[in-house]
Amino acid sequence: MIHDGKIWVANDANGNRMTILPQMANRHGLVTGATGSGKTVTLKVMAETFSDMGVPVFMADVKGDIAGLLKPGADSEDMQERISRFGLADTGFNFHGYPVNFWDIYGEKGIQLRTTISEMGPLLMSRILNLNELQSNIMTIMFKIADDNDLLLVDTKDLKAMLNYVSENNKTFAAQYGKMSPNSISAIMRSLVALEVEGGETFFGETALNIHDWIATGEGGRGMINILDSESLINNGRLYSTFLLWLLSELFEQLPEVGDLDKPKMVFFFDEAHLLFKDAPKPLLDKIEQVVKLVRSKGVGVYFCTQNPRDIPDGVLAQLGNKIQHALHAYTPSDQKAVRAAADSFRTNPEFNTYDTIMNLGTAEAVISFLDEDGIPGMAQLVKILPPQSLIGTISDAEREQTIKASLLYGKYYEAVDPDSAYEFLMRKGLEDAAERERLAAEEKAAKEKAAEEARAQKEAEKQAAAEAKAKAAEEARAQREAEKAEQAKKNAYKRSAKAVSSTVAGTVGREVGKTVGSTFGSFGKLLGGNLGASLGRGIIGTLFKN
Repeated sequence: MIHDGKIWVANDANGNRMTILPQMANRHGLVTGATGSGKTVTLKVMAETFSDMGVPVFMADVKGDIAGLLKPGADSEDMQERISRFGLADTGFNFHGYPVNFWDIYGEKGIQLRTTISEMGPLLMSRILNLNELQSNIMTIMFKIADDNDLLLVDTKDLKAMLNYVSENNKTFAAQYGKMSPNSISAIMRSLVALEVEGGETFFGETALNIHDWIATGEGGRGMINILDSESLINNGRLYSTFLLWLLSELFEQLPEVGDLDKPKMVFFFDEAHLLFKDAPKPLLDKIEQVVKLVRSKGVGVYFCTQNPRDIPDGVLAQLGNKIQHALHAYTPSDQKAVRAAADSFRTNPEFNTYDTIMNLGTAEAVISFLDEDGIPGMAQLVKILPPQSLIGTISDAEREQTIKASLLYGKYYEAVDPDSAYEFLMRKGLEDAAERERLAAEEKAAKEKAAEEARAQKEAEKQAAAEAKAKAAEEARAQREAEKAEQAKKNAYKRSAKAVSSTVAGTVGREVGKTVGSTFGSFGKLLGGNLGASLGRGIIGTLFKN
């Protein structure tokens, strides 16, 4: 309810209206209390009032009962008693529903809600995948390599392609980015596959949520209430909490600085807020504290809802100016310490003991402290929370589906888009590299075959040349032998001719000499002289020709 331009949340025991100043609503807040103490009703009353002021709201619906904001509340005897108690009859209180958009990262009970791996960033991705410090460092390197190579990481298959690409080229990247253990890369891959099984394959992709689509008003100028169905999502605490942190980061990064406004530009209610900080590494806690501290200058108010204030780190708790504390129960010394810490966080009210009061609060009762005009926390007040104007409870599946499909944003986010991103680029690169390897292999094979053919031809040429040289040498040797043989035959023929001539000449000479001697010495002398002369003649002539 709006009272005098302020956010009316509760009445004290004297009927005084307890309000949050709109200009202080972006100083954030805290709603705590045990299960069943009335936190959900408080959140709905605050969300309704922000919406009535034209302020868009985001809420996580963990149990399914936030969805009742869509429909008017139901009148009853108990409700009439509360209306009378708070004096609501004359304030314009009436049962009505509010403009609502339902969202779901699984796309089952709301408009499909997506973001990209690149937008999530390495720090939050490491948290989702529950990576250790070394694996988180490798995840950061993956994002760095993707950025350096203009590779867009849209969905899980893009990140898997990057992991495989870096693993296959580990030695190449080691010089510039450092060594990355194959075992660590494999561990990241296993965690990523597990995330896909849990629904991450649906959540990461395009069309990614444009946070500006949430800063809108609905019918009658009321701020749009964006409800994230979290009944299934809450089972994956890391994904749920990391998504909420991503939303907060997106608001911080995308919205312009506006300083102090008359009312918030948008208000976020983070239910089960303890999951945001559970097992979070220090770098992430530092980031959350920084964002919470600075996002108010963007006109955004953040209200954490959890069971116990100790669920919130001190650095964040110090930024929460508006506090609503429902009942806490102390069954152990540790619980008593927690209640004492919660009581001590309020300015003391001398009219009651804050510690005892918190322990004995009834349903829809609370101890509150809101910031005044100067930003100073008010004194603790014991109050009763107003009833909501919308339905307390959930809605039917048919009503939910009708609301989802009637939304102007349904068509924008319904169809998944698979853009040209890291996976497609690396697949093309893989095919191109494979084709290049085949081309080089073919060229190498052709070169080897050519070299082998040239070597064979060279060998054949050398063999042919050797054979020709050998044949030529043999021919020359044969010719030499033939020449020598012919020469020898010529000599032999000459010798035979000479011998024949010498015999003829010797015989003739001998006979002539014999005739002469015979004529001289008579018949006896003729005979003797003839034979002797012939012998001497042959000897002399033979000696002459022999030499």
